[in-house]
Amino acid sequence: MQTNFTAEQLADPGVAESEKILRKCVHCGFCTATCPTYVTLGNELDSPRGRIYLIKDMLENDRPADKQVVTHIDRCLSCLACMTTCPSGVNYMHLVDHARAHIEKTYKRPLMDRMLRGLLAIVLPHPARFRASLYAAKLGRPFAPLFRAVPGLKPMAAMLELAPASIPKQSDLVRPGSRNAVGERRGRVAILTGCAQPVLKPGINEATVRLLNRIGVEVVVPEGEGCCGALVHHMGREHDALAAARNNVDAWTREIDKGGLDAIIITASGCGTTIKDYGYMLREDPAYADKAARVSALTKDITEYLAGIDLPEPANRANLVVAYHSACSMQHGQKITTQPKALLKAAGFTVKDPPEGHLCCGSAGTYNIMQPEIARTLRDRKVKNIERTRPDLIATGNIGCMTQIAGGTDIPIIHTVELLDWVYGGEKPAELPDADPARSRNLEAAE
Repeated sequence: MQTNFTAEQLADPGVAESEKILRKCVHCGFCTATCPTYVTLGNELDSPRGRIYLIKDMLENDRPADKQVVTHIDRCLSCLACMTTCPSGVNYMHLVDHARAHIEKTYKRPLMDRMLRGLLAIVLPHPARFRASLYAAKLGRPFAPLFRAVPGLKPMAAMLELAPASIPKQSDLVRPGSRNAVGERRGRVAILTGCAQPVLKPGINEATVRLLNRIGVEVVVPEGEGCCGALVHHMGREHDALAAARNNVDAWTREIDKGGLDAIIITASGCGTTIKDYGYMLREDPAYADKAARVSALTKDITEYLAGIDLPEPANRANLVVAYHSACSMQHGQKITTQPKALLKAAGFTVKDPPEGHLCCGSAGTYNIMQPEIARTLRDRKVKNIERTRPDLIATGNIGCMTQIAGGTDIPIIHTVELLDWVYGGEKPAELPDADPARSRNLEAAE
């Protein structure tokens, strides 16, 4: 794509990087076939190629964002399926992130939109505030139909409907400190406790620590660690996102210097995609560039880490059929596609790939709150494809996907690491159904 930025514009590192990305685009349109919003809405401006044209025009003419640009950029899920499809290597993730930051700086949103975004930004990244908000949501849930009837309040209705009926008690894993390996130590890792996940499903990290400890890996919860910054990053709140990144880089660097780390383990793939990008996000900060690059290089999804070490023989038989939902942040953001399924198969599960597995479920951080109608359409499409595989349960590696998909089906949805922890001697997940060995064998033989 030809560009016409001035030398003065290109002096801005963000613009210079966006210009390089724009020039890689060859207008081929391959991205439209895998873009969830284009597939759903059929509007060229709701495809990556269309958004690229809008971003180019906005940045090249050095003008504030307008309503049209904001509408179509806001509809982007940042699922990154377009990057998997693109034959030219267009880094759409960095381009749309820059566009969102530009929107945040130059566009004044309607009052209700500003208030809702501000609320999400000050609540979701903070576990204590998030937990308190969920208790408040239980009181407000009866009013969801009223909010849904008012166009400007539909996101509030979506937020109330997504809130769980019950809230698990707080896990001891929120406390900093080391969880020692059983027997001879074969590794030392840090784990991201996260923000939303430890409130909604603390059992995920508990299962991770149990499994790693049993196979000889010490797990550290670093002092001072916080939200990865993904939620505010995708809202265009660049200052807040970089502050979160610096905070975590400092926390993990202290642990690296103290006792060394073999990896930084992530159990929510949305967080993993962002943390693996810290090196890029902080590239212009001389005090953090090198440290951030080191942190990004050490970051691994739990399945990515487990795939690289020897696991013991299964202690429990997993004669169950699993539909594996590969979160967009896993398959498109981190390019982790085979490891989770290989681990589940080795553990004894019959693993099914749902049709249209490349399409987003509609969760995408806060997307299912901010764009509830599109998100619901995508969720229903995802659930229909999953149910076609006739699974006993669904496995995935992202809390956002778990919450989103669970709202559309009665099939149990369980984090991959919880299943692996159970198979290799840990606690049985409460949602896990009883096995039907005959059905599992018949389905496997039919493949």
